[in-house]
Amino acid sequence: MSEEQKKILEQQLWNIANTLRGKMNADEFRDYILGFIFYKYLAEKMEIYANSILKQDNIQFRDIKENTPEGKEYIDAVKEEALETLGYFLKPSELFSEIAKRGSSDYDTFILEDLQKILTNIQLSTMGTQSEEDFDNLFEDMDLNSTKLGKTAEARNAIIVKVLVHLDEIDFKLEHTELDVLGDAYEYLIGQFASGAGKKAGEFYTPQEVSKILAKIVTTGKNRLKSVYDPTCGSGSLLLRVAREVKDVNNFYGQEMNRTTYNLARMNMILHGVHYLKFDIKQEDTLEHPQHLNDMPFEAIVANPPFSANWSANPLFLNDNRFSQYGKLAPASKADFAFVQHMIYHLAENGTMAIVLPHGVLFRGAAELHIRKYLIEQKNYLDAVIGLPANIFYGTSIPTCILVFKKCREAPNDILFIDASKEFEKVKNQNMLRQEHIDKIVDTYRNRIEIEKYSHLATLQEVAENDYNLNIPRYVDSFEVEEEVDIQAVMREIKSLEVRRAELDKEIDVYFKELGLVF
Repeated sequence: MSEEQKKILEQQLWNIANTLRGKMNADEFRDYILGFIFYKYLAEKMEIYANSILKQDNIQFRDIKENTPEGKEYIDAVKEEALETLGYFLKPSELFSEIAKRGSSDYDTFILEDLQKILTNIQLSTMGTQSEEDFDNLFEDMDLNSTKLGKTAEARNAIIVKVLVHLDEIDFKLEHTELDVLGDAYEYLIGQFASGAGKKAGEFYTPQEVSKILAKIVTTGKNRLKSVYDPTCGSGSLLLRVAREVKDVNNFYGQEMNRTTYNLARMNMILHGVHYLKFDIKQEDTLEHPQHLNDMPFEAIVANPPFSANWSANPLFLNDNRFSQYGKLAPASKADFAFVQHMIYHLAENGTMAIVLPHGVLFRGAAELHIRKYLIEQKNYLDAVIGLPANIFYGTSIPTCILVFKKCREAPNDILFIDASKEFEKVKNQNMLRQEHIDKIVDTYRNRIEIEKYSHLATLQEVAENDYNLNIPRYVDSFEVEEEVDIQAVMREIKSLEVRRAELDKEIDVYFKELGLVF
């Protein structure tokens, strides 16, 4: 698929999404449109898989008569295989195109009850199987009886039919397994919703350019990963971005506190073709109730946690293995270092972690200074500090940084500081990192090179002399010398202008007198 065709598909999906825009706010219509796209994906995947099984019998899945003895036999056989391979099952009558066809034949045809039943049946088909947890309540945010869709059942039915019919006309090209057309389009939509969601966007989406930097850093020198983990995974986009940088990832692990976003993450993984046995996304508060202690350690860890969030900072956590060795907890009003400690505990000896944080973590004192000093002086885990431009994240304009940690560092005698805060392109109200900006950051990190006014390799002694204050300007001098101003020349210019103004005043006075006016 060409770049132009891809853009056409993305625009088609966005136009369909906007069918619902007038009915509800961005958060709500996001859940409906992404849910319908996901249902279409599951149905088409089901049909393609079923047809491959039935090919030897020269039968098409949608042609099976479900109520005949022979049809039931075929259905049972396909279901058994589908649950094992796909993790779910849909009957021929439950396919997306079938329900859309029923709606399009006559817009008065009432399909809401059947549609709600189908979405429930997808989940029920997984009961008692290994994929049950991955499909549990996936469609719970799609209440087809919500008055937000329309005041009457007929109005709700009409708008849903319209969306389904338009979606049915789009070919997701799922037969071309080497293409991830739908996955890319889904990511595009999530990004579009994030750009319009204001402050809430940070809860579920990391801008793609930042995701690329994190992904490229944690995969440096690796073609395959045993595992990747995101403790605040949002929509799962960051986990999937890491997978693009290597040939294979054995297992994906993530945790997300928000229920709706947790559902979105599971949909996103499945829709990108990640097998249900290869991902494990949990819903819980990561700091208070970590869910992957039995799955660790992880070879790559990435995160964009909520900046300076509140957490309990319960003194009992001083007995928790994640925090106990530090002797101090991150402040209750700023959980940034609590996330760092949590991630380091989960990191494998040969692993790399990269986390996005506000600049305050670089210089704030008290407990945060104590933790910073311990990580550098006692453990020597900090590998790099990368300053990003302000206003590149959704919902906040503050400048941010990326901290990179390794337990076994190839360069244990220094810490790389990169000041990329001034290299960006302004697009409307947002600052954007272009590919050349991303490449420069990643190349500088991978080659650990010093560039004047951009990067510096600080010795551990240098950091200690700065009392473990990591504020980037202390290490990277990006000060631009202003061009010297010749005061005498400026004064001569001012005098010349004053003389010229006096001459002009005389000329104007002549014209005014001719008109009988006083200047």
